[in-house]
Amino acid sequence: MSAAPSLAPDLADSLPSHIRGVGTSQIGLVADRGRDDPEVVKLWIGEGDLPTPDFITEAAHRAMLAGETRYTYSRGLPRLHQALADYHRRHWGVEVAPDRFAITAGGMNAIMQACQALMEPGDEIIIPTPNWPNLAEAARVNGAVPVTVPYRSTGDGRFTLPLEDIEAAITPRSRVVVVNSPSNPTGWVMPMAEMRALLDLARRRDLWIISDEVYAHFTYGNAIAPSFLQLCTPTDRLIVTNTFSKNWAMTGWRAGWMVYPAGLADTFSKLGQYNTTSIPTFIQHAAVAALEEGDGFIRTMVGRCAESRAIMVDGLSRLRGVTVFPPEGAFYIMARVETGETSLDLAFRLLREAKVGVAPGTAFGPEGEGFIRICFAVSPALAREAVARLTRVLGEK
Repeated sequence: MSAAPSLAPDLADSLPSHIRGVGTSQIGLVADRGRDDPEVVKLWIGEGDLPTPDFITEAAHRAMLAGETRYTYSRGLPRLHQALADYHRRHWGVEVAPDRFAITAGGMNAIMQACQALMEPGDEIIIPTPNWPNLAEAARVNGAVPVTVPYRSTGDGRFTLPLEDIEAAITPRSRVVVVNSPSNPTGWVMPMAEMRALLDLARRRDLWIISDEVYAHFTYGNAIAPSFLQLCTPTDRLIVTNTFSKNWAMTGWRAGWMVYPAGLADTFSKLGQYNTTSIPTFIQHAAVAALEEGDGFIRTMVGRCAESRAIMVDGLSRLRGVTVFPPEGAFYIMARVETGETSLDLAFRLLREAKVGVAPGTAFGPEGEGFIRICFAVSPALAREAVARLTRVLGEK
């Protein structure tokens, strides 16, 4: 019997152009060089260092022992939909009908299903940048065209997103505007007044809004970040995406959700069926426990992040060639570092010389050149250690 032929070197060239155009994660390029090194302080990925709380893992265990290991509804358990409705009422004061929720395989799958539902090949999606790269790549996977609108920065180090910049990017092919607030990687938080203005613009121009609200609880000096659900009617062209990953230290559980307009339950039932056929049933029971019992853990996480944020903002501001933009929300610092290197080369050097893993700014678009992104969802002790290591390599001002 002859051996199976090996893949031809040019086989990738036969794939559709919109798949060939999907980018490679620069965060992964850096992480792959150090992820197995126990000495590295790993601050490159949006993941805290706390374990999933016991009350969540125990809920999953009880569900498995009770036989909750079989198929269920493609949009998720009705009990989980009700827990999500209660959660949104409790934190944002909004009434969202339980049939407007779909459970997804993490926030990424929520973004992907939103893109599948809304965009045809050639449609344009407007994305503020620097941005989480998965937003643009999900659009490309579906044949859509990302159109980036750069954030502006003010004299006091804040990022802004003027509405006129978004409006100037609209063309006849525009279909969707993406908002990620609080933002990964900039830490920008969209004020309620600007959300209202963008909603008015979207209504006038028949645009959809995808609002990625995964970091809503992570704000510093402010109340919980506002949600578009506080402004929109049930039939507005809005999809909100979210995840259990950040609030409850559940990144590896791959559980998320979306909120879609009234009347689209059947659409997202089908998309859920053909994407994942729902997520594991016992994980959904754990998600119910997170929603119903996890508000105290969220407060612990946010308080811990606030302390580590202060340590890193202060420590990084003292480094030679470094300009820090203190984030209003999320748990990242986007710092400008002037060393004459590309941000990717700098990230490799800091990994090699400081044993600190950071994300290169260009992982979030070309506007990120000259920046690095640092995740501070770690213990204050680890934040101090990271600052000390970076100080030894970069030096003080």
